[in-house]
Amino acid sequence: MPLEKQPLSPVREVRDWAPDSWQRKPAAQQPAYPDDDALRRALTELRELPPLVTSWEVLALKRKLADAAEGRCFLLQGGDCAESFADCNASVITNRLKVLLQMSVVLVHGLQLPVVRVGRFAGQYAKPRSADSETRDGLTLPSYRGDLVNGAEFTAAARTPDPRRLLEGHAKSALTINFIRSLIDGGFADLHHPEYWDLGWVQHAPLQEEYQRMVEAIGASVRFMETLAGEAIGNFSRVDFYTSHEALLLHYEQAQTRQVPRHWGWFNLATHFPWIGMRTATADGAHVEYCRGIRNPIGLKVGPQTTPASLLRLIDLLNPDNEPGRLTLIHRMGAVQIATALPPLLHAVRSEGRRVLWCCDPMHGNTETLANGVKTRRFANILAELDQAFDIHAACGTRLGGVHLELTGENVTECLGGARDLTESDLARAYKSTVDPRLNYEQSLELAMRIVRKCGGVVRSAS
Repeated sequence: MPLEKQPLSPVREVRDWAPDSWQRKPAAQQPAYPDDDALRRALTELRELPPLVTSWEVLALKRKLADAAEGRCFLLQGGDCAESFADCNASVITNRLKVLLQMSVVLVHGLQLPVVRVGRFAGQYAKPRSADSETRDGLTLPSYRGDLVNGAEFTAAARTPDPRRLLEGHAKSALTINFIRSLIDGGFADLHHPEYWDLGWVQHAPLQEEYQRMVEAIGASVRFMETLAGEAIGNFSRVDFYTSHEALLLHYEQAQTRQVPRHWGWFNLATHFPWIGMRTATADGAHVEYCRGIRNPIGLKVGPQTTPASLLRLIDLLNPDNEPGRLTLIHRMGAVQIATALPPLLHAVRSEGRRVLWCCDPMHGNTETLANGVKTRRFANILAELDQAFDIHAACGTRLGGVHLELTGENVTECLGGARDLTESDLARAYKSTVDPRLNYEQSLELAMRIVRKCGGVVRSAS
């Protein structure tokens, strides 16, 4: 039976829930809008706008994530730490898509598994912050919380939360996802033409030759299969692509939560795959309350301070029916802490028979601030956490089914190390992120190759 026609496991509709029930819970990381009437007007307008994704796309992704949990495919989730409205242009979007396509080709070739491609884009415009305000030279202003809330410039006008940005965020998200859909439907992701995915600034990258050999091997395989079939194989001309973002700004998420014909329950139609971040993953909090009632697959960030008991409680709330594909646990421990922090969680979830997809975020636990105040990540630590993650899962009898990365297709220098061995002095050359440091194209491709070299055998043996 085709994947999209397979029935989902029966689950119960959440009856003690409504799209606004989160408002009766403590809601962390929400901006303080100065004008309540302006917020109400913006939300009223937002509720009337068309959805960004469809319910059948959401359910199709849920089935694929269920397959990833069983080792039948691998999740590649990646994109910007925080999208900016200014980067909603053809070049930036295309380059980001190129990186994910190239990484997925490497993973498919090396792991011998289909890859589920989920972008951190078309809605990743809000970011949690460690403090509500920021002080510079004696002036205190609200923290920058992403373009969905306020501006990054350190002025009172820019930092004041503006509800009209909710509408602009929806518009930019629509432009992004529709442009990606048009590229894919137009053959941009065609395996017959991987040269479409080349980025001009990396023609002489250290890993380009190795990548080119992989592409040529895949091309030969495609031609061989089509020779056997006696015709072109249409499935090689397109891929499925899904969107994701942190479900942080709950007024925005609620406004895009809809009921649809022929499907019971409620769907967040602003994205296929919302996730709950570390700062809002509390059992009695508003974010868990909101997410437990929607039918989308949900991601949950898990950190070194997460206890087995608290994790099982969150799983009970977010996936009470143990539905396959419903819940992805994205662990982000850091290279130093993963060996001690992760195994107790794996054992607890496995012993209770909870059906989850385990995914590794090797980025956030390895963030550091240099003496000059610049945030960065060391590529060696990112690799070390990911390498340990595969080994720990294998030792615990569980399966690591995906990775969650912050990356870009732009020629940035934000993370130290990698194929060009970027140093602290290189960071100033092209540090463009307004929030967290991202892997550039070369580092992203190298990471995909390292997954294949060091962990491909672990993935296949567990399947």
